[in-house]
Amino acid sequence: MADTRIEMDSMGEVHVPANAYYGAQTQRAVENFQISSLRFPRRFLHALGLVKMAAAETNVALGWLDKRLGDAIVQAAREVAEGKLDDHFPIDIFQTGSGTSTNMNANEVIANRAIELLGGKLGSRQLVHPNDHVNLGQSSNDVVPTAIHLAALLSVRDDLMPALVELRDALSAKATEFMPVVKTGRTHLQDATPIRLGQEFLGYTGQVEKSLQRLGMCQADLYDVALGGTAVGTGINTHPEFARMTCKRLAAITGIPIRETGNHFQAQSSLDGVVQLHGTLNTVAVSLMKIANDVRWLGSGPRAGIGELLLPEVQPGSSIMPGKVNPVIAEALTMVCVQVMGNNTTVTVAGQSGNFELNVMMPVVAYNTLQSIELLASGTRNFVAKLVRGLQASARGAEMVERGLAIATALVPAIGYDAAAEVAKEAARTGEMVREVARRRTGLTEEELDRLLDPAAMTQPGHFLGPVGG
Repeated sequence: MADTRIEMDSMGEVHVPANAYYGAQTQRAVENFQISSLRFPRRFLHALGLVKMAAAETNVALGWLDKRLGDAIVQAAREVAEGKLDDHFPIDIFQTGSGTSTNMNANEVIANRAIELLGGKLGSRQLVHPNDHVNLGQSSNDVVPTAIHLAALLSVRDDLMPALVELRDALSAKATEFMPVVKTGRTHLQDATPIRLGQEFLGYTGQVEKSLQRLGMCQADLYDVALGGTAVGTGINTHPEFARMTCKRLAAITGIPIRETGNHFQAQSSLDGVVQLHGTLNTVAVSLMKIANDVRWLGSGPRAGIGELLLPEVQPGSSIMPGKVNPVIAEALTMVCVQVMGNNTTVTVAGQSGNFELNVMMPVVAYNTLQSIELLASGTRNFVAKLVRGLQASARGAEMVERGLAIATALVPAIGYDAAAEVAKEAARTGEMVREVARRRTGLTEEELDRLLDPAAMTQPGHFLGPVGG
């Protein structure tokens, strides 16, 4: 077969594509796991390349690896981290539960690329060996969870948190812009006492600020990584300083305070830190879905809905109804949130699959976690750019305040709950405004009614704590 070369592994000969940097074990995995089109994302391969690069530098420093070989491995691993060799990572996400196939994929790609850099022939394992040199001092069982932690931390820091900061700031700007607009509040989907549109947006701003705080808190657990535990956490076949030195290098490269775990047995038998992170991502999704749903409801209409917000019109909304425009940007974000919530179930179930000394669902945890971060980041940025910044307040909210029945609440300090309830009920029955019924049924003067039924004043906390004249 002219387009293949023969490589050897512990099970015998394997035909590998002639120009592939990967080798026999990767090819076996490609043949064994033809299940889906899902592959490890760029973020994970970036992190895996960084781990291999830092490991090679450490092994050279420890005297375990010849410097000439080490330098070639470092260069090849850097190319993996930079995405130059992504086409040589063909293995399905649904593979060996430890991610061994992908760890060996990286080892083979880096080894063969290093061989090429040294002037050798692809597949000639004598010059640079994927296990003996590239995987020196490591195991799939500590490398893969370390790469998951690192990839998630980088993605949260560089993608998701900046996107949420953009959303927080955009919502805060709208809160300020909309603060003069007094409208009807709603509880249980029914009219409630007046609120400022800006106060509603202040609530959304606070939700995003809390999301940022939660993400900040849950990252600390991910700083501790499994590297150094090798097969089962005992550190067999690695130098006692290997993990500390490699983590120090990773911290210097990334700016993330990666450190060797103080308990390798928990770090390899569980993915609890990642499960916690995804639980926080799930909470972020819940917050974003509430915000997106509120915005599209407030923009519903334009005539038969609530219509208090005017949403940017970005595309025609119907193939049959001319002129219809839908809240598609908000809908896209809600679908992102639903996907993340589904991913959370996957990560939760996978996280408890730590059988004895090893979790055996690491690839699917990595894929779903990184997908959730990416979707939340890109969906949030799209929401900010194409919806939030273009939001406008309509006149509808202010126009409906005086017609609201719940403003009768402000009469309670003056006439009592029961009397105020009768005013509200009569207004609902007759279609009158609360002010009109109160004028007829109570002894309150026009000046007192103006004071009590001032919608803007009702939005200030503690404005009416006692009876008129009290």
